[in-house]
Amino acid sequence: MNLFFEESGDFKVGAVLSEQGEAFQVETPSGKRTKVRARDVLLKFETPSPAELMAQAHTIAEEMDADFLWEVAGTEEFGAVELGTEYFGHAPKPQEAAGLLLKIASIPFYFHKKGKGRFKAAPAATLQAALAGLEKKKQQALVQAGYVEELKAGRLPAAMTSSVLQLLFKPDKNTIEYKALDAACNELQTSPQRLMLNVGGIASPKALHFSRFQYEQFPKGTGFPGISLPVAPELPLAKVQAFSIDDVTTTEIDDAFSVETLADGKLRIGIHIAAPALGIARDDAIDAIARARMSTVYMPGDKITMLPDELVERFTLAAGSARPALSLYATLDTSDWSVIATETVAEAVPMASNLRHNDLDALVTEENLATGSGEYAHKDDIAQLWQWAQVLEKARMVKRESFGLRPEQGNRVDFNFYVEDDVVTISRRKRGAPLDKIVAELMIFANSSWGKLMHEHGVPGIYRAQGGGNGNGWAARMQVRMQTHAAPHQGLGVDQYAWSTSPLRRYTDLVNQWQILACVKHGITAPLVATFKPKDADLFAIVSGFDSAYSAYNDFQNTMERYWCLRWLTQQDARQVDAVVLKDEVLRLVDIPLVIPMPGLQSLVRGTQVKLELLHWDEIDLTVQARLLEVIAVESTDVEDELEEDSEEDNEETSEPAAVPGSAVEVDASDFAAEPVAPDADPA
Repeated sequence: MNLFFEESGDFKVGAVLSEQGEAFQVETPSGKRTKVRARDVLLKFETPSPAELMAQAHTIAEEMDADFLWEVAGTEEFGAVELGTEYFGHAPKPQEAAGLLLKIASIPFYFHKKGKGRFKAAPAATLQAALAGLEKKKQQALVQAGYVEELKAGRLPAAMTSSVLQLLFKPDKNTIEYKALDAACNELQTSPQRLMLNVGGIASPKALHFSRFQYEQFPKGTGFPGISLPVAPELPLAKVQAFSIDDVTTTEIDDAFSVETLADGKLRIGIHIAAPALGIARDDAIDAIARARMSTVYMPGDKITMLPDELVERFTLAAGSARPALSLYATLDTSDWSVIATETVAEAVPMASNLRHNDLDALVTEENLATGSGEYAHKDDIAQLWQWAQVLEKARMVKRESFGLRPEQGNRVDFNFYVEDDVVTISRRKRGAPLDKIVAELMIFANSSWGKLMHEHGVPGIYRAQGGGNGNGWAARMQVRMQTHAAPHQGLGVDQYAWSTSPLRRYTDLVNQWQILACVKHGITAPLVATFKPKDADLFAIVSGFDSAYSAYNDFQNTMERYWCLRWLTQQDARQVDAVVLKDEVLRLVDIPLVIPMPGLQSLVRGTQVKLELLHWDEIDLTVQARLLEVIAVESTDVEDELEEDSEEDNEETSEPAAVPGSAVEVDASDFAAEPVAPDADPA
């Protein structure tokens, strides 16, 4: 005896070897033996053989007309033998009954299964809907196949033009466009990104990286809606001539300085910060824009500003007119450079000059400052600021050491990126040059002083704190964190540190400027009238939102800097390069800040200089393949010294590529100081 039975949703046949109760021991045509329950048996037959029956059943099933079979079935529930009798005009033979079951199973939209071997024809309306859906799928399959052929031929189907970014970064995998892209990639053995570049959906690897970031962070685009420009209130005119120190491409000029010798011989140094908070109110249209963006986004050769250009132009500290500013004045005794008093005022500050690093770095050196050599604008003022900056730095180092940290390393190197017409120039710049240090130390002084001012007035602010954190291990305890109350920043060596000196480009600084202005205007009643009251839940939401956005922006900046490093390799046709070991199996090139992991690299001491052969680099996935040629030097070098503190320190500086081609990294030295590396540490 032979059986036609159902197992795991499939129809099978086999010869019965034995029968025990409600089960059969069956051998299939392939020789496999299996146990079949009696309830799973659909047909019992003697002839033909199991293999012949299955072959004949498939042939019969293929010849059956589905529509006619559905009409014959009627509206009542039926079994295979009953329907077979109606369809064939006689009691079905085993192979005919088996073929009928195979056919019914292959057209489930015609018949609904009601039990083992029992079925019922689908209602006419249901069947028509199913057939329409089937026809639609057939047409879609034809369209999809056409898309696949176009992609394989190097053409982008017109239907995909408007959905390229979605297909790459957040695809709906049920669409025929995605299925076609996926199928074409599988056939061509490539990735969606590479295929889109090949067919012109994305113009270049640079556009790919930028488009990914924009799609995720700026899905509605980077443009600004129309705004009404605010009018700053009438302000007293400061009796100073201020000057700023920035990169040549800086447009968001946040900070400036003034130096005045008082009648009693004391020195009055002004730190002047652009004051957009005087024209922007919480929850107004411009605030909504700034809060949505949280920060200006920087990349080599370009930037996405936090605020519209026309508003930046109104508040930036551009030379030639008096600009709204929040000024911190420090009165100093130059015998020991101690701070006798400080004062914060909102005022209009006459801007005399916008000095640029590109013009002055070669002139304003430690040697020239010591001898008084060189001629440049505000020379005497800069010399005075340099004296105070050194005293400020020394005091911070004492404080830092009191926290148990080593002194900052002053010989680390930064890299400037200049991009013009898609050609990149990368230059090394040693950190701690006089102009950098002047701006850095005075901005740290301002951020710390204003953080103290808010704290003493009981006004909440947004602080950056480091040290004393929760968690296991040194790194966890030293993680830089943002919070709404004052706490030490041990890496900087200050008792509190509130970002307040870049309100044109960072939302946290704009928030803090509102709070500082409340302290200045209202004194002890400031907590009652400040923009953000104590325990304002919205302030915590801002901290969380800023952390998230700033992290994403930092990752993007790192991505674009890595891309431009690879472009530099291509431009230079760099095949052999010098590198230095950062740690096990991780190296960094000496001439550019490109980090290369090299799994399997022989064990080398940190700081070892080596020569590498670059075998291949990829501007799409940003990878580099290299091999070690030789070890150049194992002893300590300048590069090793530069790296010595990398595991412990980073800085509060944010490198900011400027907004126009032909730009350098636009450095806001307001945050230029070392701090231990942490998961949310700012990029060096």
